[in-house]
Amino acid sequence: MNAIQIKNLHYAYGDKCILKEVNAVFPENKFSVLLGINGGGKSTLFKIIAGLLQDYKGSISICGREINKLRFKDRASLIGFLPQFTQSVFSFTVEEILLTGRTAFSGFAPKKEDRELTHRILEDLSITHLRHKPYTQLSGGEQQIVMIGRLLMQNPKILLLDEPTNHLDVYYQHYLMEKLKEYSENNFTVVAIMHNPTLAFQHADHFCYLHDGCIHTPNNPAEANINLLEKVYNMSFIEFVRDNKKFMLPFGEIG
Repeated sequence: MNAIQIKNLHYAYGDKCILKEVNAVFPENKFSVLLGINGGGKSTLFKIIAGLLQDYKGSISICGREINKLRFKDRASLIGFLPQFTQSVFSFTVEEILLTGRTAFSGFAPKKEDRELTHRILEDLSITHLRHKPYTQLSGGEQQIVMIGRLLMQNPKILLLDEPTNHLDVYYQHYLMEKLKEYSENNFTVVAIMHNPTLAFQHADHFCYLHDGCIHTPNNPAEANINLLEKVYNMSFIEFVRDNKKFMLPFGEIG
């Protein structure tokens, strides 16, 4: 089964067309990456999938179910969505932030099993030492890991992540990508927007490209497609392998 299937999707802001005749699938239990330029419609697409934007034409199915027929609780059990920017103005502790991930299921009265799940996720993400620390006092990398943990508290089938490595230092970029790969190998589907081709091609296993409002999926989506990459970014790229790891480096504007 495909985790997400998009058919003939069209979306516009007023008279401005953002997405046109988008057709794509994101396979179940894989780590998929959508590559594309800023302002190209990637975040808009993810907001539609997450149910935050309406008035689109076409259809989107999540695990075989039309998203416009899903109740809020059902959607929360299928998709955990991390937007590009998250901010907390309250000094909630890390543990309290994680518990808010159970709101759709337990309301504002966490159950014993919710707290047990919190402890397991803290351990899995190696952030138990941050349990009682205010979220607002964490580094950017720590905050991002906590927000991934909050998604895991929903126990969704799909992790939908808009630029998860944005503003992270090199350590946290690689740490997070390795964790996401691990989750995709353990019954989660991970779909992420990314701008760093090297990070994407070193960790993910399914790739598609958003260009001019349309999604392009190569014949072999498991391999880097340098022609599509250059088309999307309008730049030339050098591809090389070192220590069995693939690197994609830009070296100049095309034309």
